[in-house]
Amino acid sequence: MKIHKDNAQSGWALWFITEAEKELQEASGALIDETIASYTKRLEWLAGRALLKELVEQCGLEFYGLEKNAFGKPSLKKHLHHISLSHSYPYVAAQIDLHTEVGIDLEQPKAKLLSVAPRILASGELTDAGQDVIKHCVYWCAKEALYKSYGKRGLHFADHLNIKPFELARMGDLHGTIEINGFRRELPLHYLVQPDYVLVCTKI
Repeated sequence: MKIHKDNAQSGWALWFITEAEKELQEASGALIDETIASYTKRLEWLAGRALLKELVEQCGLEFYGLEKNAFGKPSLKKHLHHISLSHSYPYVAAQIDLHTEVGIDLEQPKAKLLSVAPRILASGELTDAGQDVIKHCVYWCAKEALYKSYGKRGLHFADHLNIKPFELARMGDLHGTIEINGFRRELPLHYLVQPDYVLVCTKI
């Protein structure tokens, strides 16, 4: 487990799943959702709750589990902190902050990102990403992080979520904007590129 703390009530964490389902159930203290048939999805589900439990306890609080709002966005029971979850087996990532809506996304770079890019990226973003799968993955994760921080449906990735072109490095900062129906929010993002995954989260 890797934990990055921004302050006492904010941070993000990453979990590489090596445990069996029983071990994760014990670590999370959660009862598995029996509607989840896939074994790897069950592991992701449990690891995500174990990871959030750790982040909540790092904030000096007790973890009471999760609930979802009308839009399917998860939130903590009995606490006001904002949270976000992402998983791409065998990785799970989570973020928490007391004051600000957060968004985190983790993906494994794959060539199929190039084929879906015209539906996801605006023309300037497409030009900037070119044929670089890693850069496409950063754009994808960044837009997912923006989407999660917004927390409502109705967003079109190419039209309503914008990422300013950037120079790709092993890690760096991004400038994101959400703009829809008169609503506008600018959000700083941070990205991390590793050999087998890309992670982007809102910057607190």
